[in-house]
Amino acid sequence: MSHESLARVVNGKLIHLTTLGRKTGKPHMVELWFAARRGRVYLSHEGEETDWMKNIRKNGGVSFEIGGRNFTGTARLLENNSDEAREGKVDLYEKYYGKASKETIEDWFSRSKLLLIELHPAK
Repeated sequence: MSHESLARVVNGKLIHLTTLGRKTGKPHMVELWFAARRGRVYLSHEGEETDWMKNIRKNGGVSFEIGGRNFTGTARLLENNSDEAREGKVDLYEKYYGKASKETIEDWFSRSKLLLIELHPAK
């Protein structure tokens, strides 16, 4: 699917993300909140790394579904103070909670890890 297809589902509430198990190689699906912009999908998780995050560390190739549309991409964890992470924090916070100060957003994500999925081009 293309960036235009992703733009059509950007207001969806949930993403169904499928990673490949780092030990088993089997698909592992989770349901998460997300934000998307310009062919990029942002995810976050508070606390310890989950299995799906560890799977991404080993193999960043993912598939995901939003609003009945299927996509593929490459996922990676972001450095907390990177521009990409800051952009993701703002996009995620504002999508679900509305506008807020930089301090409020940074506080909200203070214990979170941010991930980015870059959409694969349509074939």
